[in-house]
Amino acid sequence: MNGAQAVLESLKKEGVEVVFGYPGGAVLTLYDAVCQMKFPHILTRHEQGAVHAADGYARATGKVGVVFATSGPGATNLITGIATACTDSVPLVCITGQVANPCIGKDSFQEADICGITTPITKHNYLVKDARDLPRVLKEAFFIARTGRKGPVVIDVAKDVFDTTFDYRYPDSVRLRGYTGAYIGDVAEVDAAVEAIRAAKKPLLFTGGGVVSSGTSETLRAIVRRLGVPVTASLLGLGTIPADCESFLGFAGMHGSYASNMAIQECDLLLAVGMRFSDRVTGKATEFAPHARIVHFELDAAEVGKNIPADLRVLGDLSWSLPILRDELAACADDFPARFAPWLAHVREMHARVPFRWHEQGDAIKPGALIRKVSELAPKDAIAVTDVGQHQMWAAQFFDVYEPRHFLTSGGQGTMGYGLPAAMGAQVACPEKEVILFTGDGSIMMNCQEFATIADNDIPVKTIIVHNSILGMVGQWQRLFYNHRYAHSELKGKTDFVKLAEAMGVKGYRLTKKEELETRLPGLLAQKGPLVIDVLVPEEEDVLPMVPGGRRLDQMVLGGNK
Repeated sequence: MNGAQAVLESLKKEGVEVVFGYPGGAVLTLYDAVCQMKFPHILTRHEQGAVHAADGYARATGKVGVVFATSGPGATNLITGIATACTDSVPLVCITGQVANPCIGKDSFQEADICGITTPITKHNYLVKDARDLPRVLKEAFFIARTGRKGPVVIDVAKDVFDTTFDYRYPDSVRLRGYTGAYIGDVAEVDAAVEAIRAAKKPLLFTGGGVVSSGTSETLRAIVRRLGVPVTASLLGLGTIPADCESFLGFAGMHGSYASNMAIQECDLLLAVGMRFSDRVTGKATEFAPHARIVHFELDAAEVGKNIPADLRVLGDLSWSLPILRDELAACADDFPARFAPWLAHVREMHARVPFRWHEQGDAIKPGALIRKVSELAPKDAIAVTDVGQHQMWAAQFFDVYEPRHFLTSGGQGTMGYGLPAAMGAQVACPEKEVILFTGDGSIMMNCQEFATIADNDIPVKTIIVHNSILGMVGQWQRLFYNHRYAHSELKGKTDFVKLAEAMGVKGYRLTKKEELETRLPGLLAQKGPLVIDVLVPEEEDVLPMVPGGRRLDQMVLGGNK
């Protein structure tokens, strides 16, 4: 077989069910093989849409997402999506075309050094110049992407490699010098963590995206039940603990819950599990959790102590460490729930006293009310996807998430334009589930061309545009810190999102008054097929609470929404 056929045969052996991509000159032979072999492929309308769709597919399933792109601008259009996946540890394999071997290094038409460009934002990358290397490289790429701290791998393939015939044999195993993909730590570190828990009076468990990617949510829930401790989450950790768990306080950080942030500042032991202490979580790092011993359960040794010093570490894959922690705690004679009950009651009282909330304003639809109503109407297993900005934070605050992989968002990069294609990928991955996208009138314009992909493939994503006629988060900062000078952040143009959606084949509707949340929204969300609901909300609505930059988590701005 030729190189192109070998690529597709290798994808089959890796269990790949669908590829997202966009053709071009350097990958024409690959796309000819896609046609002849009838390999499942979704043609997006932009390469950035393809890579975000593969990302959404990967986050929703835990499988490796796969994307194809051509050389030069096709490959460079993947960069934002690769960086997004890298920061959030999402497994992708990106197969890009490169100019033919004789043309490499000669500034040939549509030539770009994609390996050089993506080195800082990939887990690994390859330039394949010999067709005989393809089976080994593909086997290694999937192994690297899905093991350890997951992440994106780029395989750049010279155009003539796709045309070259050779004797194909796919490897049975992977042998990489210095990398086994196994992260087994020292049980003594788990023992030390157990002793720290036994000595604590006010412990707090902080769960992150690593719990999702390691598939250890059920183990973590068993630990929470055994201890009876309060739990908070990072943005990517939402769903690891169900929203209706009595111990769960919501997410923490810049726009996190009052109780979460106060508990971090008051606790005497912080069990940080699979999270990296992002600056959006910690506030002023030197005054983060000032009274706590910090135990960091982490796969990647580079993350331990990078942002926040850890008193104890438990280094290793969570699928190794958390079951040991669960079993050791189960073997303890301590009555943890009784001991920690006063602390849990104190934190729950704070959460009840200062919940996420909004203030009514005449007939206006408030974003919090909108998202809370959608949450009530949605099936419990619905997958929520967001773009980035104010609507992202409101979704995290007001949409109840009960399972891991049911809240998909760009955390580390904060990528506007992520939402629509990621929702599309999640819906392709989970056709039996309802996928709801929360986006803004700024973010949706970044990749709105994917409405055409959704319509043409009948992908039934429900898109809700929180339309405030401004780049909401930018505007909020300009109100608070730049004396209301809205420098190029207002979006008071002539774009009609209902007509835009309908022009691409998606039904569009608009809501303008709060009573429509009761009279129209339920019927709209019950419709079959893709649709867009453009919801007009007040421009100067702030996301609160808010921890201003450089302030401690307990120095939150709490009230004042108009």
